[in-house]
Amino acid sequence: MSAHPASRRLAVATSADYPSIQPDDAHLATSLERLGLQPIVCVWNDPDVDWSTFDAVLIRTIWDYFKHHAAFPAWLDRLDQLGIPTINDSRLLRWNSDKRYLLELAERGIDIIPTQLSSAHELHGVLAGMPAQQVVIKPTISGGAWHTLRGTVGNENFAQAVTRLPREYDYLVQPFVAEVVSDGEWSLLYFGGEFSHAVIKRPAAGDYRVQGEYGGSADPIVPNAATLAAAERALAAVADIGHEDQAYVRVDGVICAGRFLIMELELIEPFLHLAEYPAAAERLAQLVAARLKED
Repeated sequence: MSAHPASRRLAVATSADYPSIQPDDAHLATSLERLGLQPIVCVWNDPDVDWSTFDAVLIRTIWDYFKHHAAFPAWLDRLDQLGIPTINDSRLLRWNSDKRYLLELAERGIDIIPTQLSSAHELHGVLAGMPAQQVVIKPTISGGAWHTLRGTVGNENFAQAVTRLPREYDYLVQPFVAEVVSDGEWSLLYFGGEFSHAVIKRPAAGDYRVQGEYGGSADPIVPNAATLAAAERALAAVADIGHEDQAYVRVDGVICAGRFLIMELELIEPFLHLAEYPAAAERLAQLVAARLKED
């Protein structure tokens, strides 16, 4: 039960496959209620939702937005027109929805996994310049290993799989980083610019994908000073680009030869690993509540 009557309506944006508060966000929702907010789960692309009845929209489990890459910015435009703030900010969401941002970070001196941008039609030419290398190919607008391929350049089966990729997307081409399998992928969580907690994610045996739906696991871990510094340089670069307001962010990366390389910055709908960190859920709830009081 809430400590006092809810006075502000907060839409918790999700996707049709996840029409309720997910277990990892359960303590967050309870904490929001205690702070006088009314979290109401809404499917982001449901045409029957009246967004004008909400004080703000907290983006959470919209885990299919990349499959509707034209509808997503149109939805953000609609919220902007209604004057309904989003958390994170809609400008930041648009910027983060296209993984070309990695190249912007690299231009600012941030260590990322070496990345080439290619249209679908140019992929075979790009790969020809990487003979016998293990590579990963993913759309610039994607998530959850959607339309992602891993293979060895020159392998016939891999070449055929590349040919079958959807032609309407642009792609990132990266060398496969073996440390993801051998050592794990890091996720560092920040709320309001402050480090909160971290996990190390590992793929299931025989796989390279760390997502839970593919059998990946995540365990708490304490990053060292160098890893934190690398993550915070990346967030400072995002601010330098013009996105200083980062309510929540998950910094994903891998340590190669002693350097923390940025894999992705998740600023839209990251899994926040809150279930094992209830204090972190409460801090995020307090941050959200403070933002609504400011409006």
